[in-house]
Amino acid sequence: MLSIIQAAGWPIWPLLACSVVALALIIERLLSLREHLVAPPSLLEQAIQASLQSIPQADVIAQLEQHSSLGQVLASGLHALQSSPAINDVDLRYSMEVAGRRAAHTLEKYLSALATIASAAPLLGLLGTVIGMIDIFGSQTPGAGNPAQLAQGISMALYNTAFGLIVAIPSLMFWRYFRGRVDAYVLSLELDAERFARHLLVLRGKLR
Repeated sequence: MLSIIQAAGWPIWPLLACSVVALALIIERLLSLREHLVAPPSLLEQAIQASLQSIPQADVIAQLEQHSSLGQVLASGLHALQSSPAINDVDLRYSMEVAGRRAAHTLEKYLSALATIASAAPLLGLLGTVIGMIDIFGSQTPGAGNPAQLAQGISMALYNTAFGLIVAIPSLMFWRYFRGRVDAYVLSLELDAERFARHLLVLRGKLR
């Protein structure tokens, strides 16, 4: 590996940095986008059961809020109803919508950075290729050639092109995977929030 890096020259260092950052982002998103941290399947039913007759205690709501992204959205509805028992439908849904937007923003965290790496890595590889070609032509003089310099320039060009693709392809694949997963989570949050909002409106009637 060290010999490859030496043969590729200085243009490969930005690509190495991109590869390290991309790997860190992929691992972080894999850990953060697990289902039990975003939208546990049974959480909505538990929240409905806990608030069938009255608004739960503050510690229960706080526990729900810290549970997951879905918990934050559901807890926002409980907070709104708790602070204003006569809250209208629009304001209740708006409070949950705001919480949902914050949750969606958190889910999309670092995805733009990963997409940028996927787009920039081939260009950095192309930059290394161009620099390698410049070295090749710069080493050639009329009537004489420098085989060692020619080989070094070709190695620099090919290694940077290959490494740029090696970084870009997995980054693009994981970005698309995370993008689809986030979209599915956001849809799930919207559906669960709407169902819970209808439940809270029924609960509001009981509190009057």
